[in-house]
Amino acid sequence: MKLPHKAHVAIVDGENFTVMRNSGKPFEPKLEGAQKPDLQATNFSAGVRHQDEVGQRTGATDLNELAHGAAAAEWLNAKAISGELTDVLVIADPKTLGEMRRHYHSELEKRLVGEIDKTVTGETTSQIEKVIASA
Repeated sequence: MKLPHKAHVAIVDGENFTVMRNSGKPFEPKLEGAQKPDLQATNFSAGVRHQDEVGQRTGATDLNELAHGAAAAEWLNAKAISGELTDVLVIADPKTLGEMRRHYHSELEKRLVGEIDKTVTGETTSQIEKVIASA
């Protein structure tokens, strides 16, 4: 995947949110400047309708995790609207990414350079760079 120089990379799952920046070349990303924004998970709008079939039967969907994904999207929306983000790559586990997409503002959508539906929280920075390069 081509990741523009100085693009932001948002790495999200149901509990973690990290934002890094690409200081490398478009096809050779080098991530640095990790920051962990403090999120307030207040949007629990996912409700039952967002649960997958198994989650609906077993009640296994964690609304706190979905609310965290919504809060991450809202944080990214605010930064995109204010002009603090220009190019953004979102990497999130499939369920969190699905919830985030429901909350994307049009300004954030204009700035998205891509999405990767993969869980990479807990991985080393070099492993995340490899995931981006091979996407």
